[in-house]
Amino acid sequence: QVQLVESGGGLVQPGGSLRLSCVASGLTFSTYVMTWYRQVPGKQRELVASITTSGSPNYADSVKGRCTISRDNAKNTVYLQMNSLKPEDTAVYYCNARRQDRVTMISTVYWGQGTQVTVPS
Repeated sequence: QVQLVESGGGLVQPGGSLRLSCVASGLTFSTYVMTWYRQVPGKQRELVASITTSGSPNYADSVKGRCTISRDNAKNTVYLQMNSLKPEDTAVYYCNARRQDRVTMISTVYWGQGTQVTVPS
């Protein structure tokens, strides 16, 4: 059974920092692209940052320069270091694992349950 378990969310003042973690189990972690998404009630889930199997990161413009995504394949964990947090960063943050079969092109996707990040205005 595949599980993605996020942690590290909480209440932080503007300008503060948080490090989110997502521990994966039940899958071959190193073969999955890992992505952090976030969602505010009433809005679509949006991509925050992703990291490829080879460790190449990609960031949304809204967090570029403030966030760093990293992965530790030995620990089956992906991290999101968030600095200079703003009220608009308030959201539930979700971990996503995705792998595309090279032959069928069918993607296998898993989601975590989410962790709340709150930055008061």
